[in-house]
Amino acid sequence: MRTKKPQLLVWLKTASDADVLSTGTSRAYLRLIAYGHKTASAEIAARTESATGGKVTRKDLRPDDWQQIWPELSGA
Repeated sequence: MRTKKPQLLVWLKTASDADVLSTGTSRAYLRLIAYGHKTASAEIAARTESATGGKVTRKDLRPDDWQQIWPELSGA
């Protein structure tokens, strides 16, 4: 089942090319993630959280397995 990431779509509308570049991938690939066609890698998820200033979180991008990848976030 595809799950849209609306917060990522909102960010992409105003993100500069430099902001997108800091995620480690392309705007087109981020759109695929935002529309639920692809899953963000752990690296892209972490970089996107940083690039968006926390507006899009690792938890948002990897809702099914973030606890296994980043157990330190479980208490947050």
